[in-house]
Amino acid sequence: MEARDLRQALVLRPRRYPFGAWPWRAAAYLASGTAAGALACAALLVLLLASLLLVGIPLLLLGGVALGGPERLRLRLVDRRPAPDPHRVPGAPGLGAWARVRAGEPATWREFAYGLLLATVLWPLDALALAVALGVPGVLLATPFLLAADGHETKVLKAVLVTSYPPALAAAVLGALLLVGLSYPLGLYAAGRGALARALLAPRDTGAADGLGEVIASRARLVDAFEAERRRIERDLHDGAQHRLVALTMTLGLARLDAPAGGPLAERLARAQEEAGQVLTELRELIHGIHPQVLADYGLGPALADAADRTAVPVDTDLGGLPRLSAAVESAAYFTGREALANVDRHSGASRARLAGRHDGRVLVLTVEDDGRGGADPARGSGLTGLADRLAVLDGTLTITSPPGGPTVLRVEIPCRVRSASSSPRTVSSSARD
Repeated sequence: MEARDLRQALVLRPRRYPFGAWPWRAAAYLASGTAAGALACAALLVLLLASLLLVGIPLLLLGGVALGGPERLRLRLVDRRPAPDPHRVPGAPGLGAWARVRAGEPATWREFAYGLLLATVLWPLDALALAVALGVPGVLLATPFLLAADGHETKVLKAVLVTSYPPALAAAVLGALLLVGLSYPLGLYAAGRGALARALLAPRDTGAADGLGEVIASRARLVDAFEAERRRIERDLHDGAQHRLVALTMTLGLARLDAPAGGPLAERLARAQEEAGQVLTELRELIHGIHPQVLADYGLGPALADAADRTAVPVDTDLGGLPRLSAAVESAAYFTGREALANVDRHSGASRARLAGRHDGRVLVLTVEDDGRGGADPARGSGLTGLADRLAVLDGTLTITSPPGGPTVLRVEIPCRVRSASSSPRTVSSSARD
């Protein structure tokens, strides 16, 4: 594959990407990053203890320099472009001259910052990405072998009990499909990690400001690519795995008709058909969560109205006249609104909520208000912190006003242009569920 880096491989050869070398290179990059980060974390703890004796402070700074070289080499796993050493050659020999030059270089401080990030934040994220993209499909693929090893039953992902081979094979098929599908977000995450490493460890010669601009632009491109791959995965699961599971369920039903009534074979076939039906239901929920079809077909207004209709708390909606916007904007606004409505259900204790959206030609404004108990704090893990970061990539903002006793008001603003005509032909201001 003639691709300069992982990001180009995802964009230029999306269909062949899962079956090439790049997914393995991405996994190797993240696995080695996990190991390097764990070692850096241990070294950081030792140096922090040594700094109490005033000997660890310079070692902390120079530790970033020692880490930078191997990290630039490791970057070649996901980015084939050379990552040159940004350090200057000292003008005089000796350790003192070398230390003075290194202490005065911006590159040294950038490597120090990257070392802190790797030791505290990045390596757990790398491990989590590998666990989701490889661990979950791997467990599903291993279901038939685990069942054979036990001889009677096995629990898939500690949740679903499997006692016969048809559902075990169905789980393995689902695992294979997820392994292929999740290779795309795994590659996108690895590409983002590589972009961050390059920005800090091998910045462009035009300066730090230009490098930061490139990082911001790459984040925006990754958002667009992620949305495109999200829709591709949804289509693949809908057109492939879902149809096969439906066919499997029908085949099991036909087999039950041929089996002797009341016998052990009929009972096992019934159990297998039930398990296949549950897997099909879970797959449909997964597909809807990846990218709801109503959002792609009809736009943000109908998609948010559908989300409001699924909310247990009655929701008044005012979404009329929302135009079609870019896919990234519609997706970010939809998932933010859906998460806000989920928080209303789970945490607010509200008896009623209101969801409103408008676009004034320049800015999309989305508000979610409820009459609950208030006191909401995103820092306590409401699920909105990650969405706020995603909105920031689009130059959007998310603000929450939630005094004790309520009401709670969430407001989203995203600067964006109109893509096409209105997605909601009329204004709706009524209860989604009476």
